[in-house]
Parts: sequence; C-alpha cells; structure tokens
Amino acid sequence: MSINLTLLIVMGVLYACGIYLILERSLTRVLLGLMLLANATNILILSTGGYAGLAPLFDKETGPDAYSDPLPQALILTSIVISFAVTAFMLGIIYRTWVLARQDEIQDDLEDVRVAKTPSFDAEDDAIVPLETSEFAITPSNTSDHGHPEATETPNTASTQEGGSA
Repeated sequence: MSINLTLLIVMGVLYACGIYLILERSLTRVLLGLMLLANATNILILSTGGYAGLAPLFDKETGPDAYSDPLPQALILTSIVISFAVTAFMLGIIYRTWVLARQDEIQDDLEDVRVAKTPSFDAEDDAIVPLETSEFAITPSNTSDHGHPEATETPNTASTQEGGSA
C-alpha cells in the first residue's frame, strides 16, 4: 500500500491549524479549530482505508484484494455525525455567551486566579505522617533475637491446646 503524500500534508496542516485555533481565547476560533481537527481526523481515517476498490458486494469471480474496505467509510460517517453534534453544541454555547455578555472571548475567572495564587500546601494532605501505632506493627519489644515475632499464647489458645474444650 502506497501513501498519498498530498493527503498527509493536508492532514498535518489541518491538525496544526486546528490545535493552534483551539488554544485561542475566542470561542469562535475554538469552534473552527474543532472543525479542522474533525476534518483532519476524517482524512486520517480515509488514508488508512487504502486505495479505492470495488463496492464490497460479494461476487464469485472477484478476488478479495479488489474490494474496498467499508470500515473506514463507516468510521468517517460516524465521525461526521459526532463532529456535527459537537459543532451544534459549541454554536449553542457561543450564542449563549454572546446573548448574556456580548463578548466572544473567555475571561479569567477571579476565583480561578485566586486559587492559582494560593500556595499548594494543604495541612491535612501535607502533614508529617506519624509512625505506625498499630498493635500489629513489628517493634523491637515483640521480636526475638532472630528478628521474627515471638509466638505468644493467649489464655484461650493455651486451654484448647492442653485438651480442654472451649
């Protein structure tokens, strides 16, 4: 399978422009960037499908190499529907921000700026963790000379081992 260089260049330019536009503060430019990314993805899926072939209808005389793969076409159709839904959603958001604020640019939220300026120390999360105080921790007082915990018998286990029933 040979790769079409023109499609790859167009796809790369669409991806680059789409990512650049998504990083802008204007919602209209973000919408255009999403549309460019969707079209670049469609070209990517199209290029993975290989060369055009016969329709994928079964015929006994036609070899399997002559058919075109219908999966990339189905994926592109799905991608078109999803990109249309995202575009419609973004248009709704853009319209709503224009009606409410008469602006297209996203402004810095004062609360977000305040949170970003606060130090990242959290008294609960960043406090020094005390040593293990559990009764199951191995401490020097309950270890033998070999470093293993000593076997201590409780009164209930001693009576059961001597033949008593508990």
